[in-house]
Amino acid sequence: MFEYSRPANHQRTGGLTADTALVNAWVEVLGDQAEGLSSGEHEDRELIDRIRALEELKAAASAAQARAAAVFDASQRRKQAEAGVRREDLGRGVASQIALARRESPSRGGRLLGFAKVLTEEMPCTLHALTRGKISEWRATLLVRETACLSLEDRRRVDEEVAGDPEVLETLGDRQIISRARGAAYRLDPSAAVKRAAKAESERFVSCRPAPDTMTYLTGLLPVAQGVGVYAALSREADRLRASGDSRGRGQIMADTLVERVTGQAEAGRLKVEVQLVMTDRTLFGGDSEPAVVSGYGPVPAQWARDLVRGRHPGQDAEQDNSDRGAEPGQGHGQIPDRGQHRVAGRTTKRDKQDERWLRRLYADPVTGELVAMDSRARLFPTSLGRLIAARDQTCRMPWCGAPIRHFDHIRPHRDGGETSTANGQGLCEACNQAKEAPDWKARTVDTPGKSAPHTVETTTPTGHTYRSTAPPLNGVRAVARAGDRAGTETGIETEDQSSAGTRPVKRSASPTTFLEGCIVDLIWAA
Repeated sequence: MFEYSRPANHQRTGGLTADTALVNAWVEVLGDQAEGLSSGEHEDRELIDRIRALEELKAAASAAQARAAAVFDASQRRKQAEAGVRREDLGRGVASQIALARRESPSRGGRLLGFAKVLTEEMPCTLHALTRGKISEWRATLLVRETACLSLEDRRRVDEEVAGDPEVLETLGDRQIISRARGAAYRLDPSAAVKRAAKAESERFVSCRPAPDTMTYLTGLLPVAQGVGVYAALSREADRLRASGDSRGRGQIMADTLVERVTGQAEAGRLKVEVQLVMTDRTLFGGDSEPAVVSGYGPVPAQWARDLVRGRHPGQDAEQDNSDRGAEPGQGHGQIPDRGQHRVAGRTTKRDKQDERWLRRLYADPVTGELVAMDSRARLFPTSLGRLIAARDQTCRMPWCGAPIRHFDHIRPHRDGGETSTANGQGLCEACNQAKEAPDWKARTVDTPGKSAPHTVETTTPTGHTYRSTAPPLNGVRAVARAGDRAGTETGIETEDQSSAGTRPVKRSASPTTFLEGCIVDLIWAA
């Protein structure tokens, strides 16, 4: 999904390249020796010695990375200043380049750069211990973190006190390092605890990330009083409902109460949901097992998606679903509700309004999996076009980022004649979009001659390194294409439908012209 290539003159850039070539040789040697370890020819004692040596090599390598990152940051800032970049913009894009080199997200790259600058400029003893392999990169990070609120002078004192003797530092575990660093910090600066608390409170946030089995982790980092207060309120409500005969478990009640109070819904399971699915008509209507994709989450089981679209809780059968809604058993089985408007005695109930669900259908090319393009003359991406790009890219397109999409970016800038289209658009997070605007960053779409390939973007950094990002494959598209090829019949693909008339499967010919024209008509009509 991601590709990296060095600049053409990489092997001829001077003394630093010799060091890089030597490190690359070590990597090759370690790789070549990997097969020999499985032969059983090495003594156990020798294996333990090898593990320790490699651990020390990892630590020394992380120290070398920190030094290189700090020097690179200074060099880039100097070049940007010479190019006339405003003072407040100096350093933009540097953390992103380091992140790409380390195959990390831009957020992680920023933390690694900050760690490197502190380590090389303010904590020489910790850097020395890391260089000698006495501590790991994580334990060096703990020392940097625990001294973050100290002045430069006090920070160096703590560094010398805790890390001044590498032989002693080597014997300390994580908790001991934290305890010694924190104790020294509080002794040198009694107000450090107050500063740490204020800094921590300013970093409160809420995040959501996928969990197994179509669940999510909703995490909130809160000040202790607020966090304990929220948990206590949920606990009291769970105890009250359990005492009144509620059959749900305590944890279930707390989770449902959290959803209800945050969203304002009467019931946790009756949320208004917009489902942006990429799935074939066979998966939606024919019981096919090919997974669907939910934007912002990822692949989900086919039956789970069908249940959600039909307005049922996953795992709930149709008879129970109809009974809950006041319908006769067997009525409406296999039908998709019209925008969630379930009618009882000729009217829409309040509960049905709270249970509205929308289905956006997306047409994709049956061979490449590329979602059908739609152009716009506007500088900003229209809402419907943005949804199409978001469904194609799923997360930030910058390699190894994976953050949620916040901006829709012109790959070729609009000021340079770049058009507002799916081909020239990519979804980026805020950090990656800002980094791309730094001097000497370039991006272009890649066309593979003679091949039908998914959407690919090539990004070139100021150092000449290039990184390629390919849009993730859409579930079901290739399988449907293969089935169509074998049977010699039409292939059913779906398109975005924002009408209020419900959803319907569409069958189109696999002929490129007919398929493309028909999908563009549907997309324009839906927008």
